[in-house]
Amino acid sequence: MGRNASFRADVLCLTTALIWGLAFVAQRIGMAHLGPMGFNGIRFALGAAVLAPLAMRSMRYPPPAPFLGDGDPGFPWIGGLLAGAVLFAGASLQQVGLLYTTAGKAGFITGLYVVLVPLLGFFLGQRPARGDVIGAVAAACGLYFLSVNEDLSLAPGDGLELIGAFFWAGHVLLIGWLSPRTRALPLAMTQYAVCSVLSLVCAFLYETVTWEGIVGAAWPILYGGLFSVGLAYTLQVIAQRDAKPTHAAILLSFETVFAAIGGALMLDERLGGRGLFGCALMFTGMLVSQLWPKAKGQRAA
Repeated sequence: MGRNASFRADVLCLTTALIWGLAFVAQRIGMAHLGPMGFNGIRFALGAAVLAPLAMRSMRYPPPAPFLGDGDPGFPWIGGLLAGAVLFAGASLQQVGLLYTTAGKAGFITGLYVVLVPLLGFFLGQRPARGDVIGAVAAACGLYFLSVNEDLSLAPGDGLELIGAFFWAGHVLLIGWLSPRTRALPLAMTQYAVCSVLSLVCAFLYETVTWEGIVGAAWPILYGGLFSVGLAYTLQVIAQRDAKPTHAAILLSFETVFAAIGGALMLDERLGGRGLFGCALMFTGMLVSQLWPKAKGQRAA
């Protein structure tokens, strides 16, 4: 791999992190006009539509492995339904939580999924590395300083984001299991479509969705659908063909930092000294979990 290819991959990883980080800002702005379920439903529908041409094109090639036996056509209906349901849970908790917390705090708490993935893998027979445990402790301490009030209670929005982080971690584990068994782009498109349908059903049952609200939230929806879902996913796939794993881990983790910077610049959010210290601990925990040397068997997994 040439130096130019590696540098380009690093730039694409950092761009992806920037797009995802600023998406937290767009999500907060959009909910000034539209409910959380309606916003998610439309943006994930847009994301699925963006990926549809690429997903259909990838159907020309054989799947990595039959998912349902030799007669499997390779389109991930069942996997997409499962992944879409978990994605819906994580995205819904994140979006509702943003009604009661800042974009910066939501970004950092959601980013805990990086630490939770290896810890949840323990229940699947995957022994966590020492760095995973150290990272989890650092992240938990950071969460305390960021989100726990002086009366030792967790702010409601932060609590929803924390529960959502467990679903994001579960989603990563599920995708990790599905990816070797089906095509990546059709799987992504299907899960986005499933998440969109579930969100829209909830929106029409529990929210008031108006055309004026959709028009008012048009720019955040376009950003969330075209850029955060469609473009960033494609950039990540392209970047990680050439990116060194350690570089990708560090650069993609900057999503949380960009969320905090975006919230401060665009929404006038302030974390304060205690919150900034908590963010620093959480970010350190994420990096330690990703970069700590792992045993040979864990690296292969």
